[in-house]
Amino acid sequence: MTSNGTSYTLALGGVHHADGYISTGHAHTPRRLVGGAAATLRGLGLLILALLAALALASSARAQAPVFLGAADDFGVLGASTVTNTGLTEVTGDVGVSPGTAVTGFPPGIVNGTIYSAGAVAAQAQADLTAAYNDAEGRACQVDLTGQDLGGMTLTDGVYCFSSSVGLTGTLTLDAQGDPNAVFIFQIGSTLTTASASSVNLINGAQSCMVVWQVGSSATLGTTTAFSGNVLALTSNTATTGVTVDGRLLAQNGAVTLDSNTVTRAQCAAVPVVSVPVSVVPPSVPVVPPSVPVVPPSVPVVPASVPVVPASVPVLPVFLPVSVPVSAATSSGTANDEAGPIVNVHGAPGASCVPGDFRLRILVRDASGIRRVDVFLDGRLVERSTRRQFYVWIRAERLLAGRHTLRVVAHDREGNQTVQTRGFTRCNRPVSPPFTG
Repeated sequence: MTSNGTSYTLALGGVHHADGYISTGHAHTPRRLVGGAAATLRGLGLLILALLAALALASSARAQAPVFLGAADDFGVLGASTVTNTGLTEVTGDVGVSPGTAVTGFPPGIVNGTIYSAGAVAAQAQADLTAAYNDAEGRACQVDLTGQDLGGMTLTDGVYCFSSSVGLTGTLTLDAQGDPNAVFIFQIGSTLTTASASSVNLINGAQSCMVVWQVGSSATLGTTTAFSGNVLALTSNTATTGVTVDGRLLAQNGAVTLDSNTVTRAQCAAVPVVSVPVSVVPPSVPVVPPSVPVVPPSVPVVPASVPVVPASVPVLPVFLPVSVPVSAATSSGTANDEAGPIVNVHGAPGASCVPGDFRLRILVRDASGIRRVDVFLDGRLVERSTRRQFYVWIRAERLLAGRHTLRVVAHDREGNQTVQTRGFTRCNRPVSPPFTG
């Protein structure tokens, strides 16, 4: 920057020097003025180009390529020794173990995918997990956060490193700044631990599939943590009661332990493809000259006297078989669905008053598929999801004492909806004013 600043100063000096000639009245002054102005513009142009190049280099130096998971991408949970589950865990994605063979707790747990107990598929996933771990570990550290808790931070894309353990208490926000391809890599020397009810919040286009936690030992997610990203642990992963993971729990050498969790394999949103029309043949070059007809008019392709289909042979409609009524099929490919989704709300307060925040677990089922689920508190939208199962924190601590209403509205892909309403009472306790100090 110093050299650029000097060049800029020198260019300005040339202008001032030309002004000096103007005051002397030399006949050739106008020519020097023009030359000095041109030199100044060239200098400014070079300065701007240099600054743009520096910014481009800085941007490219920070941008990261995604960590490729290979065969491990299909798995929501992958262990080395065992995978154990307690309670009503639901995993969307495959579950596997290799070189171990034990996968226990399914059922009562649910796997929306395939369970691989050893075998070639799980072994290949473990091999690709090792390659992904080494890739993430080998990236150059861009920001050293050793000794700092991640709670309360807002981070943009990049590589963040910790020489030993790291904790998350509260909310970590990852901001993609409008770039859905923004990559976040966390290099952790030993353990990753989250406190109860902590969360990783993704904003401005950030995607959980682009978030990688490379853990040098083991990861433990505290109760009811809402976590985002792929956890690549060298040893083991433990999700305690009520944890939700938008990503993956992958362990190279040890076990994955689950307890009434929801793990959804993160998938990146498709990048829209912009179609650009391309003229195969320039308009000025006709494919067939107008003067040469493809078929002479005097030679009909089919003689008018020979019908293509004899009138005595009825032609059946081609859009549907005669035996299948049109109303039997819908846009989703399922039987005509006129019923709304089945909605179950767990965790809603009972008859007693509520002293503080609480969490709802919402499960939705429908034959044609779920379009969206909206959760309202006193008429205000607090959550929107497209998942069949998700959790919602109800911030009752902030509410005034008295009666309040929760409303869950589920829409299926055929336009039907179901509304579930729950009421609760906030305890008659003064609400603390917000801290402003």
